[in-house]
Amino acid sequence: MPAIPRPIIPDKDLFKMEEACRILQLPAHTLRYWEDQIPSLKPARLPGGHRRYTRRHLESLLQVRDLMRDKRMTLAGARRTLLGERAEAKPTAANAGAAAKLLADVRTELQSILSELNR
Repeated sequence: MPAIPRPIIPDKDLFKMEEACRILQLPAHTLRYWEDQIPSLKPARLPGGHRRYTRRHLESLLQVRDLMRDKRMTLAGARRTLLGERAEAKPTAANAGAAAKLLADVRTELQSILSELNR
């Protein structure tokens, strides 16, 4: 079965459910089910209860759709794949240590500039 071409996400920040369904080529009930099964896919809601999807949500949903259709994964397998990729993307202890050192250096530099200005 040939892969379905990846749709182009319009240049917007937020999308209504209808727009998300059209872009993803999925029915609304499928999106709602996936939101229940994969908590990181839950979109923000307006006070009236309407869902608003971000570009990041749509990209994740496209990835789930591709994993399920092209690689024949179950929803649980797609969820594990997404969680695994997010875990890899988190900063490691070495990166956190380097960031902390950089912040300390910036703070020291800013304090020296402030002391020079106060003279």
